[in-house]
Amino acid sequence: MALTDFKALTFDCYGTLIDWESGIASGLSALVSRATEPLTRDEILEAHARHESYQQKLTPAMPYDRLLQVVFKRLAEEWGARYCWDEAVAYGASIGDWPAFPDSASTLQYLKKYFKLIVVSNVDNRSFRTTNEKLAVDFDAVVTAEDVGSYKPSRNVFEYLFSTLSSMGIEKSDTLHVADSVYHDHEPASALQLRSCWIQRRYEQRGSGANVKYLVEPSVDYRFTSMAQLVKAHHEDLAR
Repeated sequence: MALTDFKALTFDCYGTLIDWESGIASGLSALVSRATEPLTRDEILEAHARHESYQQKLTPAMPYDRLLQVVFKRLAEEWGARYCWDEAVAYGASIGDWPAFPDSASTLQYLKKYFKLIVVSNVDNRSFRTTNEKLAVDFDAVVTAEDVGSYKPSRNVFEYLFSTLSSMGIEKSDTLHVADSVYHDHEPASALQLRSCWIQRRYEQRGSGANVKYLVEPSVDYRFTSMAQLVKAHHEDLAR
């Protein structure tokens, strides 16, 4: 199926459009400086992924900004770092400060000319509104974990997405899901027969970073290392 055959693109946000690893590392830098042992960037990100995914399973209805407060507390305890609760609150509020990847805004503006664009993200609505200013595009719909009361990879999130698409007159078969995370996005997309495109942001790096580790590479329809490559492939399909 050519890229030009799709009617809608659904996007994971943090990790795909937003450089959440830089945002996480920056937001935790003061805490890390007080840890009892030195920590590498990957160790910080992998610990964050472990606590975040656990808390998302444990409290699926908790808004993401509040969930990050709990993650901050757990990381401080694990690293033996002193902290005050105001720091945890500030970390939860830092989501809107996380930077967009350099290619995100321009590519979204290009793709908006050809597709309906929908965000499906493990975030709360208030935080995403701030993030969206960095992406500089009006999405046709936004599906958040706060809307659903569940976090990806829960099937509930994708069923909510399919209902949203249906209300827009778009079939699942006409939709391509664009994401970086194997655990949160590509594994459930494959199970639900949703076509997907892997934007493999960490292709030059070892480890899983802020994403949950995966053992087997996903079965995807497209694979690129940037959003810019996705746009290039769309240009090529248009030229055929």
